[in-house]
Amino acid sequence: MSNFHSKEQYEEIINQKLNDNQLRKNLQSVMQTLKTNRKNTIAARYTDWEALRELGRRVKQNTLANLPTLLEIFEKNAIKNGFKVHWASNAKDANEIILSLMQKKSQNIILKGKSMASEEIHLNAYLKENGISAVETDLGELIIQLIDEPPVHIVAPAIHKNRYEIGNIFKEKLNAPLESEPEKLNNIARDHLRKEFKDFKIGLSGVNFAIANEGAIWLVENEGNGRMSTTACDIHIAICGIEKVIESFEDASILDLLLVPSATGANITCYNNIIRSPRKEGELDGPKEVHIILLDNNRSKILADKHYYRALSCIRCGTCLNHCPVYDKIGGHAYLSTYPGPIGEVISPQLFGLDNCSPMLNLCSLCERCSQVCPVKIPLASLIRDLRSEKAGEGRGGVLGYSNTHRSKIEKQSFMIFRNLATSGLKWRLLIYQVRIFGGFGKIFGNMIPGLKNWLSCRSYPKLDATLHSKVKQLKGVIYE
Repeated sequence: MSNFHSKEQYEEIINQKLNDNQLRKNLQSVMQTLKTNRKNTIAARYTDWEALRELGRRVKQNTLANLPTLLEIFEKNAIKNGFKVHWASNAKDANEIILSLMQKKSQNIILKGKSMASEEIHLNAYLKENGISAVETDLGELIIQLIDEPPVHIVAPAIHKNRYEIGNIFKEKLNAPLESEPEKLNNIARDHLRKEFKDFKIGLSGVNFAIANEGAIWLVENEGNGRMSTTACDIHIAICGIEKVIESFEDASILDLLLVPSATGANITCYNNIIRSPRKEGELDGPKEVHIILLDNNRSKILADKHYYRALSCIRCGTCLNHCPVYDKIGGHAYLSTYPGPIGEVISPQLFGLDNCSPMLNLCSLCERCSQVCPVKIPLASLIRDLRSEKAGEGRGGVLGYSNTHRSKIEKQSFMIFRNLATSGLKWRLLIYQVRIFGGFGKIFGNMIPGLKNWLSCRSYPKLDATLHSKVKQLKGVIYE
């Protein structure tokens, strides 16, 4: 599956999402709830959140500094515990490993817990091409699978649908009675999935933390489907990005304390699944085999970059999406990438190539909210700004796909003109004066002016005052030059 998306594709889908009033209403409602929950939980339950953030940053930085060694320790201890460890250098490797396991066991259905790594490698589409059905068991993932859509958010994949829309989806796709109450919708999903869980043999999950010193994996979830997918099957397959490997349970506990309130505003998730081995002799339940796939997929290249490696600190909480003033207008699908929002803008060009997804770097206002709320202090806005330099051909040239990236001459010339105006007091004041005099014409002729026409397609023409400089000049104590 191609990762390339043109500027025109981005413009088309962004315009489509901006004009979807129901989508914007749904996103605004849920984003506000998530932000409020996070704020209230941190205020009520944490005495020094900033100190915890700093601790989390250090844990991830130390982990990344020693990641090659920790990966070896994890593999050694995991094998000792009875796990089977596989290494996948790219999406193709990971998909082939899973297909091979399915074919060896003569199985054509796999039940999935939530896993963004599986979305990253487009596992469902690959298995479908090979005659195998991947059934999503996370409620949000089930909803979007029914309507053949990718996740819109890395934590809440169906956050763009309200309960009435979900009721209609269940009615149409599952022949269920039309409902809109959350409890009844949950019952419909539960009844549907219980049938799938009855006699499945292979389950798949992601990994939140892989603990090197213990050779164990830790999964957090809220619905219980993750536990079902990993314990009620004969074979459990876990896909783990290599950056998820950390040193100890203590480190995992620190990151978990940051992850949960950042993601949903809750104190703790309903389920914490710490898996230390397959079923042992004499035990009555648990999978007979557990396969852990350590996925690289260009993460090693990111790790080797002394500047951009910090992006691998991400613990996939999604709070940067929740606080992004661009994401809450257009949703995740407009980013045309598995990973949307600010963290998506940082890691997608590095995982999939700058040449494939550079237009998404424009989906940022550089307001810095994402950097301020990131629980492990990734300087997201700064990294996005630096990646824009790479996109413009003015960076260090080390990002994947740098040399093949299309660079717009019009965009470059526009910014050169802006720089010329903005760095000259005389020219800038003259520009402001002209806006003050002629700005009103934009309201009349804006829809005929290229560039301004697109901008006005989803906005009202603002009231232009352009008197800031003259007002500042009047302030007492201000020396205006």
